Amino acid sequence: MTTDPVALTADLIRCPSVTPEEGGALVLLQRLFEEAGFTCTRVDRNGTANLFARWGDKGHARSFGFNGHTDVVPVGDEAAWSCDPFGAEIRDGVMYGRGATDMKSGVAAFAAAAVDFVRETPPEGAIVLAITGDEEGDATDGTVALLDWMAEQDERMSVCLVGEPTCPSEMGDMMKIGRRGSLSAWFTVTGTQGHAAYPHRALNPMPAMARLMDRLSAHELDTGTDHFDASTLAVVSIDTGNPATNVIPAQSRGTVNIRFNDTHTGAALSDWLREEAAAVDAAFGTTTEVRIQISGESFLTPPGPLSDLVAAAVEAETGRKPELSTSGGTSDARFVKDHCPVVEFGLVGKTMHQVDENVPVDQIVRLKEIYTRILRDYFAD
Repeated sequence: MTTDPVALTADLIRCPSVTPEEGGALVLLQRLFEEAGFTCTRVDRNGTANLFARWGDKGHARSFGFNGHTDVVPVGDEAAWSCDPFGAEIRDGVMYGRGATDMKSGVAAFAAAAVDFVRETPPEGAIVLAITGDEEGDATDGTVALLDWMAEQDERMSVCLVGEPTCPSEMGDMMKIGRRGSLSAWFTVTGTQGHAAYPHRALNPMPAMARLMDRLSAHELDTGTDHFDASTLAVVSIDTGNPATNVIPAQSRGTVNIRFNDTHTGAALSDWLREEAAAVDAAFGTTTEVRIQISGESFLTPPGPLSDLVAAAVEAETGRKPELSTSGGTSDARFVKDHCPVVEFGLVGKTMHQVDENVPVDQIVRLKEIYTRILRDYFAD
């Protein structure tokens, strides 16, 4: 009896696991894995639910890992949906529901592939499944907690595949071998409040903020590298909150987001941002507080055995040779890369986080076939 990844996707969608709620998704998966002979451990931390499952000996030198998440973003305006967001309705060969694309279908596909593989052709080695409930949230107690626990327990993955949706248009057209880093910075420029008719008696923070945002957005961070596009800086907010037309405000706030390649580190960019703020303060006499959050550093798994393995399986099953890309936002691969070589491959991600998020059911079946081939080829060597 084989494991149907479409039915498993539907079962997972029906679990309302909006971050940080577990919603029953990991309970369902643990039951499936244990019935197939996996050793399972819940690695919950600070209210975040996580599941570790291993088939095979703990100390085996050859271990293939899958990583993914069962938490989903909120549904938004439920009235805008044409169906129950947690109903897993199938219409014309397409399944609808929150998490259908990102990424309960991916988890279902690799779970089904792993379960059937160990039942049908038990490998010489181990298979590890590290599944979190905190990828869509702060990501501090999800995959990070799993990796911390694995280090404490001497659990290892030799390589890992993250099942995030990676294909922009067609099944098989892209896989990820790295990701850009992400940094957000919040600036609070402080001057002196005063009457707009007497600007010489005030210190207006607005011109300083405008100058700072212009300096940052006009600066060319780099022109790209061999595997990365050019880094980008986006001004995402300038806010003073001043309802009066005759008052010069005391403060102005601005926010930028930087997506950076392997030319930079988060620390070096942080230093640059603070230097730019200090230069503007020196010119205007203002005082600027800078708060920075680094969500992840850029990383690259150089093309080699792991990317070749995945690309060959994708091409064999879809007829498409996937582009090796580092585009897009962040994923939990940014944490896994410190543990072992990691790449990402999954479904077409056109509808993720949208109203009426959906996935063609034949893609789920195909994804399981790709993951099964990857396992077969990995353990055949």
